[in-house]
Amino acid sequence: MLKEVCVENFTKVREVIAKGAGRIELCDNLTAGGTTVSHGVAEVTINYSHSKNVKVMAMIRPRGGNFAYCKEEIEIIKRDLVHVKELGTDGVVLGCLDAAGWIDEDAMIALLDLAEGLEVTFHMAFDQIRPENQFKAIDWLAEHGVDRILTHGGHLSTKIENNLMKLKGFIEYANDRIVILPGGGITTKNLTSIASALNITEVHGTRIVD
Repeated sequence: MLKEVCVENFTKVREVIAKGAGRIELCDNLTAGGTTVSHGVAEVTINYSHSKNVKVMAMIRPRGGNFAYCKEEIEIIKRDLVHVKELGTDGVVLGCLDAAGWIDEDAMIALLDLAEGLEVTFHMAFDQIRPENQFKAIDWLAEHGVDRILTHGGHLSTKIENNLMKLKGFIEYANDRIVILPGGGITTKNLTSIASALNITEVHGTRIVD
């Protein structure tokens, strides 16, 4: 079971790696759902994690709030992506939507081009896509080379245990074309039961290592 631990800055990186984190999702500002970290945090975390043979997925998000970005914000995302790529990150975590709640296709295509050679996770912006369009979104993201989708299976105010049927549906529909990575509310206490129920090999959370 690969445990991707979401960390805020470098504070707990050493601790969670020592406790079994197999991959780091590196963020700032977790109270806002995660934003891009500073140059120093990115460089130190990537170098330390690599010294322990642990991969880093860097969050690329210029602000909290919604996932519909203006052209200047898209430019910020592009520059931050290139920056962490140059620092040696293994992957990036990002997601852009349009005003209608669909994938901002033009922005994502441009970002995926810049991210060539990196792993890409489409983050929980996925959960803001209209439910009737989420299977179509899985198709689009898989077809455009995205590696995984981080999803709670519903609004974050819901317990993840209540979203297992929906998550199962995503996993079955994805059919190994793209990884469905459950997150949000997974802890050391429910990890085993959720992983078993969903038959998954990767999990994501802030509290998934002892």
